[in-house]
Amino acid sequence: MSNAIGAATRARARELLLAMVLVLQLLVVPAAWAGPVNWQEVTATAEGRQWWDSGSLRRNREGNVTVLSRFQSSPPEDEAPATTSAPAAARPAPRLDARLYVMELDCDQGLYRDTSVNGLPQFGPQWLPVGNDDLTAEVLREACAAAPA
Repeated sequence: MSNAIGAATRARARELLLAMVLVLQLLVVPAAWAGPVNWQEVTATAEGRQWWDSGSLRRNREGNVTVLSRFQSSPPEDEAPATTSAPAAARPAPRLDARLYVMELDCDQGLYRDTSVNGLPQFGPQWLPVGNDDLTAEVLREACAAAPA
């Protein structure tokens, strides 16, 4: 009887291990499909810096443009370098607070929504006007101009 229980436990453990391996493959394989990025930086503002990836531009079924973008907020004043002419070794290291977004752009109406933030899907994102956000306005303008027809 205990032999049958042991065999059933081993079989269940194998099934569980196989399921975990399949899940891990699903998480790793999409990263391997990703191509190199071609970042296009828009004009920096007091809020920070923003880039969009020209290699990620796509039109979806609704005719809107999707694009990968990266935002990095400006450092606090106490962290800002005293001069921009400092040698590269004296410049601060890249900041780790950058965020990656997959943006959907309605080029005709000048609206955007973030469908993914740092790889996490945003369920039911709302369309937003660009408003006074100069970084997003420039990403929308440049990405829409460069998007495939």
